[in-house]
This record gives sequence, C-alpha cells and structure tokens, in this order.
Amino acid sequence: MENHFWVSIMASLLAAAVTTAGLIVIRRYEAWGRANTTYFTCFAAGVLISVSFLHLIPTALGMVAKAPVYLLSGYLLMHVVNRFITGFVCDKPETADYALGLVPLVGIGFHSFIDGVIYSVTFKISLFTGILASIGMVLHEFPEGIVTYLLLLKGGFAKRRALVLAFVAAAASTPLGALAAYPLVARISDEVLGAALALSAGALIYVGATHLLPHAEREPRRFSLVALVAGIVTAAIIVASKG
Repeated sequence: MENHFWVSIMASLLAAAVTTAGLIVIRRYEAWGRANTTYFTCFAAGVLISVSFLHLIPTALGMVAKAPVYLLSGYLLMHVVNRFITGFVCDKPETADYALGLVPLVGIGFHSFIDGVIYSVTFKISLFTGILASIGMVLHEFPEGIVTYLLLLKGGFAKRRALVLAFVAAAASTPLGALAAYPLVARISDEVLGAALALSAGALIYVGATHLLPHAEREPRRFSLVALVAGIVTAAIIVASKG
C-alpha cells in the first residue's frame, strides 16, 4: 500500500512538472504566444472535445450506467459557473473579459484534480495499469499549462497572477487530487470514478465547444481550422497511446 502511494504521488508530480515546463516555455516566448493565442485556443478546444468523446465518455459509460446524466450535469454545471463569473466577477469594465480565462481555469482545474485521483486508483490496481494510464495523461499536460496561462492573459489578468492561477489549476491540482484520493482509494468504486469522469467530460466539452471555439471564431485566423484539427489529432494519439 505504501509503495502504491509513493508511485502514484511521483506520477502526479511528474504530470505537474510537465505542466510547469509548459508554463516556463510560454513565459520565455510570451510575445509569440500572445500573437498566436487564437491558434492555441483552437488547438486546446480540439484536444478537450476529442479527449472527452474518444476516451472519457466511453470509459465512464463502461463504469456507470448513469454516465449520460453526469455528463449533462458537468456541462450544465460549467454553464452555471460561466453565468456566475459573467454576472458577478465580470461586472466592471476592468474585469469584463475575465470569463475568457476563468471558465477554462475552472474546467481544466477540475479535470486535473480528477487526473490525480485516477493516478491513485490505477496504481492501486497494479503498477502496469498505472503506467499505462499515466502515459496519455502526462502527454496532454504540457499544452494544458500553456493554454491556461495564455487565456488568462487574454482575459486581462496580470502576468504574475495568470502564472500563479495557471500553475494551481493545471499543475498543483493533480498531486492534490492524488493526495486527496489516497485515504479513500479502497472505497472509490467504479461507479464513483465513472461519475467523476463523466462530470469532467461534460465540463471539458463545455469549455472546448461552448466557450473556447466561439471566442476563437470572433478573431478568425487563416490557419485556425488547422490548429483545431491538430488538437483533434493530438487527442487521438493520446488516446491511442493508452490502448
């Protein structure tokens, strides 16, 4: 049990380190990142939507019969979060654009936390299962940190605050999820984990399809569709690597 704990924590810390590396890289090339935020937005939307449909939803359906209910709940929950942020956080001229960064922050933060839970659960099953699950999850951490940071900047957040928020949501939340799940791992049933995955999928579909793509379409760029397709292909590779 103790070995399982340390291996799952190390895996979650690796995921956090990869996300942090993405943040360091984009800080170094921030001007280039800002100039191409629309492409990153389309790429992120392609990844989030495709990972949800190709992996999270099928997995959740195999674990809990009411997965569609939780999927819808996750989508509607993010809609409510968006309405709350728009109505109560973005109610002043200086915060009018905050929702662009905050809504993905919430969705990605929740998803990253669930990733940490998955590390604890899969390494509890076996070392091999944990390694297989970790491969795909670690692969998507690098662009996740970049996109979170750039959207916060585009939403009007100061650089330091955007960096801290992106780190907490996309990086730190993963080991926190692993730590939180460890005492409960023996009691986390397939139904509970399936419900969490479906909620996460619903949230990510909202972030990608309902939130990010419409913003990207308001600022059309020549290769936006290419960036979207690249995100879809990347997601397909991530899913295939888990197979």
